[in-house]
Amino acid sequence: MAEKTTQIVNKIEKLFEAGAHFGFVKARRHPSAKPFIFGSKNNIEIFDLEKTSKELEKALTFIESKGKEKAMALWVGGKSEAREAIKKAGIELDMPYVAGRWIGGTLSNFTEIKKRIAKLEELTEQREKGELYKYTKKERLLFDREIDKLTTYFGGLSTLKSLPKFMVVIDPKKEYIAVAEAHKINIPVVALAGSDSNLYNLNFAIPGNDSSRQSITFIIQELVTAYKKGRAEAIKEEKV
Repeated sequence: MAEKTTQIVNKIEKLFEAGAHFGFVKARRHPSAKPFIFGSKNNIEIFDLEKTSKELEKALTFIESKGKEKAMALWVGGKSEAREAIKKAGIELDMPYVAGRWIGGTLSNFTEIKKRIAKLEELTEQREKGELYKYTKKERLLFDREIDKLTTYFGGLSTLKSLPKFMVVIDPKKEYIAVAEAHKINIPVVALAGSDSNLYNLNFAIPGNDSSRQSITFIIQELVTAYKKGRAEAIKEEKV
């Protein structure tokens, strides 16, 4: 019991150090976030990190279970503060990610998205093999532009061969289209959600600062570690 209490205290301290306690001004607060607000300082609302840590633990337990199932996730965070952490998580776990603008229909019109991903892979492979040199310089330039454009929108989705089993989102208010698409096809959503977000729309909401690079990086790394732990447990069981 004492060990568990120490772990909770340590988690709260790390959340504080990462600046996860900062919300927005009261006027921006969504009603669903009210139970997680401790107070305010200089007109900025402060999250109750004890409650945040409990919600984080629920999310980590879920993520670990998905790791044990070796389930694929889609990591989403288009805002500038989140892109690096989201991309790193995707690459580290060999999973698809969106570290830029969400393309409407990524989930709800997945058949069409798969075609765009396949087109990117085809053109990239042809260029790498030198198969595009048979075209004129102008035509090759157009191919290069198309590859660059497809990479910008679909580069992080190259490992998305089927619909994900769950989705991790930074700032669900900004990524509301992604969240809506996930709900439409019953894909669970885990999200770091600021005080302006609708926590009711999330399967696992982590109430905290979703606008700080340090806070985002900390939460994402916690989720990645939990997934790896679950996957390691699955591998261990397979060897028994």
